[in-house]
Parts: sequence; C-alpha cells; structure tokens
Amino acid sequence: MSQLPDSQRGCIEYILAAHQQQEGALLPVLHAIQTELGFIPPDAIKLIAEAFQQTAAEIYGVITFYHQFRTSLGGQHRLQICRAEACQARGARALEQYAKQHLGVDYHQQTADGKVQLEAVYCLGNCATGPNIRIDDRLLGRVDNDKFDRAIAALLEG
Repeated sequence: MSQLPDSQRGCIEYILAAHQQQEGALLPVLHAIQTELGFIPPDAIKLIAEAFQQTAAEIYGVITFYHQFRTSLGGQHRLQICRAEACQARGARALEQYAKQHLGVDYHQQTADGKVQLEAVYCLGNCATGPNIRIDDRLLGRVDNDKFDRAIAALLEG
C-alpha cells in the first residue's frame, strides 16, 4: 500500500484522470505531477504504473532518464550547468568546479540554506554561447566566474 499523503494521492489521481484519454500521456503526466508537487514522489510510481499498465521499473526508468524529473523535493531554486560537448569546449568544466566550490555542494545536492539545488544537464540548446547555465527557467550564456557570482547574488537577493 502506498504511503502517499492523501493530498498528494488526490492530486496525482486528478492528473491521471485528466490525461486518461490522451495518447502518449506519460511525460505530460510526469511534468504535471512535478509542477504541482515540486517532485515525483517515489510512492507515486506504482500508482502511475498501474494507470499506464506498465511496471514500476519502467516508470522509474523514464523518470531517471530525463534529468528534469526529481524524486525528492529539491532546493528552492534549480541551478543547472550544461555538460554537453560544446559547453565543455568553452570552459564548462572549470565553471562546474567553481560552482561546486562556491556553493559548497555537488550535483544533486542543495545548499545548506535549501535555496539552491545544483544539477547537471546535457544540452540547453544554446551551444553557440557556452558555457551555459539555467537558473529555474532563466537561461544564461557565456557564463564565467564573475557572471556566475552576479547571477547567484541576484537570485539570493530576490
């Protein structure tokens, strides 16, 4: 039996029902759940699997394949650093090390104050202006250490 709180269960059941007739609805359902709850609760995987007549392993595989899905509530803000080849060629590795040191976290961790979660992403589609980062839904290109510091300062002030 699932250990989902009733409020989460109700939300997920509503989303599943809303997409019931939609063909290929798994990704839209996962996005909707994450939008509403901030993450996809691990205890929801079985419920989702039953709705799509798939195994829990198949659903878990989809969730973990796409880096934008989370199975735990993350930091208040998501900071993603592009690790694709074009950004790597333009200094993303050095930026990655700087960000980890500056924030005091590794990938998939959040800062001690819970405000920022650091994540890797593989291509933000802005290859000509690498290295790129995305903070929540804001894409920044040509990011060096100074630009990174300014972006983080603005994020924490606002």
